[in-house]
Amino acid sequence: MKEFMFIFKGPTYEDLTLSAEEAQANMHKWINWVQQLKTDGVYVEGRPLMKGGKVIAGKTPVVTDGPFAESKELVGGYFIIKAMDIDEALAHAKGFPDFALQGSVEVREVQVIPGSM
Repeated sequence: MKEFMFIFKGPTYEDLTLSAEEAQANMHKWINWVQQLKTDGVYVEGRPLMKGGKVIAGKTPVVTDGPFAESKELVGGYFIIKAMDIDEALAHAKGFPDFALQGSVEVREVQVIPGSM
C-alpha cells in the first residue's frame, strides 16, 4: 500500500455564515468520514492546522506573517491515508464534508525516501 496526503483547502469557518446547528451537523460529517476511513483500514493520521503562521521565502530568506491566500482559500489541515493507487485514494477523498462549503481536497502520493523508514 502507498500513502497519500489529503490537503484540505477552502474558506475558513470564520468566513462562512453557518448557524450553530449547521456547524454541528458539518462536524458530525467529519466525524463520520474519519470513522469510515478507519473502518476501511486506510486512515493513518490527520490534523487541522491553526490559523496564521509564518512564511519564509526568498534568496535571502525573510520571515513574514502568513499564510495569506489571495482567493481566501487556505490550507486548513491534512490526512494521511493508505491506498493501492491514486484512483483508490481519490475514491476515499470523495467523502470530504466541505465540498458544499466551497472546499477542495488536493490528493498527493507521499514519496518514500529510501532509508528513512
